[in-house]
Amino acid sequence: MPVYKEEKTNTWRVIYRYTDWKGERKQTSKRGFATKREALAWEREQLNKVTADVDMTFASFIERYTEDMRTRLKENTWSTKEHIIRTKLTPYFGKLKLSSITPQQIITWQNELLNYRDAQGQAYSPVYLRTIHTQLSAIFNHAARYYKLRENPCQKAGTMGRKKAREMLFWTKEEYLQFAKAIQDKPMAYHAFQMLYWCGIREGELLALTPADFDFTRETVTISKSYQRLKGKDVITDPKTEKSNRTITLPDFLAAEMQEYIGSLYRIQSDDRIFPFTSSFLHHEMERGCKASGVKKIRIHCCEFAEMTRICS
Repeated sequence: MPVYKEEKTNTWRVIYRYTDWKGERKQTSKRGFATKREALAWEREQLNKVTADVDMTFASFIERYTEDMRTRLKENTWSTKEHIIRTKLTPYFGKLKLSSITPQQIITWQNELLNYRDAQGQAYSPVYLRTIHTQLSAIFNHAARYYKLRENPCQKAGTMGRKKAREMLFWTKEEYLQFAKAIQDKPMAYHAFQMLYWCGIREGELLALTPADFDFTRETVTISKSYQRLKGKDVITDPKTEKSNRTITLPDFLAAEMQEYIGSLYRIQSDDRIFPFTSSFLHHEMERGCKASGVKKIRIHCCEFAEMTRICS
């Protein structure tokens, strides 16, 4: 694989030839290297990537990992994974050889995250720390399973954080009714929280609802999709899990409320979203309602609402 010096620019150029996974011969090149050493280093890295050699850098392996995994995951799932890789993993491990990353380096990285504080002095939550560590471990597991990495150094280093928050706050029925009364001045917000509380659905499932999902004769709502706002685009996907596809029976009063609400939406079509906003609106309304009612703030998630509906109804 030749390396040339380009006299006009006084820089180095690499012409790189390789055989792809289909057995076809390919050629590419790269210009602008300040030194021959840099050009040769780039050439070696490309060879490591093509041959899936675990002596490639972590950053190069991320390119392979992306090719392998991106099309297999939902867009919102990949968006979360990509953000963690870009902001929490590659800045630390990117230049290191994949095969040379040690448990001690993992521990040092963990300690940096554990000691981090933002401008307000807030640390990362234990649940978020566990999520970050899980993403790194998944990458090493992929390398061990498919690219002959000898072992996953995360396993020896041990994990950090925890899977679930230690304390989960709930509303009693009385607290929810106080909150609902405080936001009744905004029908869209009121009906959104009515669906969350009495049906126990997730944010994304709520925001994907259309008139076609409701059967007011049977007083049911069908959950078959989820909404996210990703990179400035509205994205509708399947629900979180296969079991999340379900039909929920509405309480009589809620069926009547939702039928009236949908009927009040101007020129609503059967496939239009009945709550045409993003999750930030829900969080804003949560803040507003809690402040006005004096009710404690909880997470906007199906577990908190659904659990207390079962206990308190």
